[in-house]
Amino acid sequence: MTQDDSFAALLAGMRPRLHRYCARMTGSTIDGEDVVQETLIKALAARPAAAGIANIEGWLFRIAHNASLDFLRVRARAREVPLTEEMEPGAEGPPPDIVAVGFRTFLRLAVLQRCAVILKDVLGHSVEEIAQVADCSVPAAKSALQRGRQRLRELVAQGGEQHSPVPLSDGDHERLLHYVAHFQAGDFDAIRRMLADDARLDLVNRLKLQGRKEVDFYFTRYAEAVHWRFAPGAVEGRPAMLVYDARGPMDRPAHFVLLTWRAEDVARIQDYLFAPYVMEAADWVRLDALS
Repeated sequence: MTQDDSFAALLAGMRPRLHRYCARMTGSTIDGEDVVQETLIKALAARPAAAGIANIEGWLFRIAHNASLDFLRVRARAREVPLTEEMEPGAEGPPPDIVAVGFRTFLRLAVLQRCAVILKDVLGHSVEEIAQVADCSVPAAKSALQRGRQRLRELVAQGGEQHSPVPLSDGDHERLLHYVAHFQAGDFDAIRRMLADDARLDLVNRLKLQGRKEVDFYFTRYAEAVHWRFAPGAVEGRPAMLVYDARGPMDRPAHFVLLTWRAEDVARIQDYLFAPYVMEAADWVRLDALS
């Protein structure tokens, strides 16, 4: 195995851990995966600079941290909202079952607090490593950790995320039902006819294709797999086909497929088959009975 192959394997192995960080930093499992992809692109571009770095994992998290901040700044400007303010110091100790805390709850922590709590209590990093990733002093990292833990405890005690599922528009709901019904019936020719000529496919963590002809083989692969079960749903308020694996537990999807329409045509398909970690704590809802 060449050095480049070893580095690529390292990045692939780190992807779930990077997603656990980025999803909580951005408050979204979907946006978190987009930031992970940006992180890996930047890491590959900076590959020569990594040769002399002893702590490659810390280096990757530093890139992921900066990519998350870039994403948050762009979103804050677009929505004209400030980043969260710092809170007063509080008691130590993470809330129980912190991994189950919804991603959007983390958004209510200040950025440095969020960084410290995720790295320490979700991913097991030391305070010194937090300081390196966030480019701050060790005392500042320790203070942020204490404040963030206290604030997160308060939010969990208050019930965490206070929101209702975002309903789909009538048009998206109707188009989604037709799309999933064709999958359930194995009528992939009908699905192909729904594609825009320049439809894009992102088989996340595997490949990207564009154009109706290029995307064609994707449906052939699903036609050959008889263990999948499909249901219409929404993930973070976005239209999604939920995909269940009949070979395992059927209480939650194994993965999901996001769908974007342009008028009546499917313009983009984002399939998370090869990124199952994205389902961790995802905000999803099924819109009808499983078939």
